[in-house]
Amino acid sequence: MKLYNTLTRTRDEFVTHEPGKCRMYTCGPTVYHFAHIGNLRTYIMEDVLEKYLRYTGLDVTRCMNITDVGHLTSDADTGEDKMLKGARREHKTVMEIAQFYTDAFFADCGKLNIKIPEIVVPATSYIEKFIQMVTVLVEKGYAYISGGNVYFDTAKLDNYYVFGNQEAEDLAVGVREGVEEDEAKRNKTDFVLWFTKSKFEDQELKWDSPWGVGYPGWHIECSAISLWNLGEYLDLHCGGIDNAFPHHTNEIAQSEAYLGHPWCTHWFHVLHLNTASGKMSKSSGEFLTVSLLEEKGYDPLVYRFFCLGSHYRKSLVFSWEGMDSAKTAYNKLVARIAALNPDDASPLDEETFAALKSRFTEAMDNDLNTALALTALYDVLKAKTSDRTKLALLADFDTVLSLNLLEASAKVREQNKAAAAAKSASQAGNGELTVVCLTPDAGEELKAEVEGLIRERAAAKKAKDFAAADAIRDKLAAMGVTLKDGKGTVEWSV
Repeated sequence: MKLYNTLTRTRDEFVTHEPGKCRMYTCGPTVYHFAHIGNLRTYIMEDVLEKYLRYTGLDVTRCMNITDVGHLTSDADTGEDKMLKGARREHKTVMEIAQFYTDAFFADCGKLNIKIPEIVVPATSYIEKFIQMVTVLVEKGYAYISGGNVYFDTAKLDNYYVFGNQEAEDLAVGVREGVEEDEAKRNKTDFVLWFTKSKFEDQELKWDSPWGVGYPGWHIECSAISLWNLGEYLDLHCGGIDNAFPHHTNEIAQSEAYLGHPWCTHWFHVLHLNTASGKMSKSSGEFLTVSLLEEKGYDPLVYRFFCLGSHYRKSLVFSWEGMDSAKTAYNKLVARIAALNPDDASPLDEETFAALKSRFTEAMDNDLNTALALTALYDVLKAKTSDRTKLALLADFDTVLSLNLLEASAKVREQNKAAAAAKSASQAGNGELTVVCLTPDAGEELKAEVEGLIRERAAAKKAKDFAAADAIRDKLAAMGVTLKDGKGTVEWSV
């Protein structure tokens, strides 16, 4: 598998430190509000990656943090504590807010078929580990105390900017958003490991430490949680592209200083989901959630389908028109699968199965090209092979794509049967024939032609002109139409 590595800026063959096993870390949510669908695009693509690594036979152990200690918009500790802001907004304690939005995040993951990692660690449960790591960094000379806070000294590193050159405004303060300069730093790129002097009003969550009562810096939590759960060598670290600098840059700095050797070999970053007005965020006014999608009539899996149609290393522009197109395409795909015969007992076409599966794996091995993987789904439906083989392939691919294709198609199949039965019952009294098309995307022209021939055949049978009826059936068969006669009903498919 070739996977783009932000650290090397090339598509590298993905190789793990220990053969057959993959240690994977993903940055988790800051639980002060609902996750917006821009955040969730990253989690969807990380989920697909993890499931595909498992699909290839790797034993994956995945760990994720939950940031519940407040969210720092800068190392200068300016702005506001977003956890405390959420608590005030909803008249709850900080920990009640954290639990509520952690549960909400997991609920959204469930709706999107995002697998929860085996290891999930709230930052508040690892305070002692953070203190232990900071203590070692101070002892090694990589950290210093200034203005009551403990800072990492980036001047001790040969190469701090591991992900390449940064924009000048980022280099000035090393922050995610525009903030004031922290004059306690020795170097502009130094970052806080532990705060004892907070500029937040009424900072709620604080703990004792060797440097005074305070709380951890933002970056230290991911390093410590990863190291204590996945060991000294990490195979894969994931997150949104906005985390590459400074968060992931600082993770590398402090982790490798602590360990004394290289830490993570492969970095996977997902680009932003944008709206027409720019990057989506909770503070931009474009706050779109899974619940809002549902309110507007979209199955959350339509959004997953929408995301899979674009490469993870390309910015994706969200629009309601785009969601409408994704909804139509997803429903048509499900309808085509519903037209397949789930009771087909013919032998599995192993040669065709292998050939079509290779198209899927080639797409996924090519830097997780989910758009081409979706094309492989349609190749299955177009293939000249048994329905059993097609359904087996679709089920196989969907272990990675997680679009509930077979489950959704089974529901459509039952709905079609119920509709046909209801129509048949309503027309039984006047002897009318009910014609049911089991291939919704057959096209209106073909539907009209086939229905006309079916009714001609029925009329011929009623007149006992069986030669004419058989001739019409042969004509339909030559057109690729399969008939299934029932009491007062004829079902057909192509």
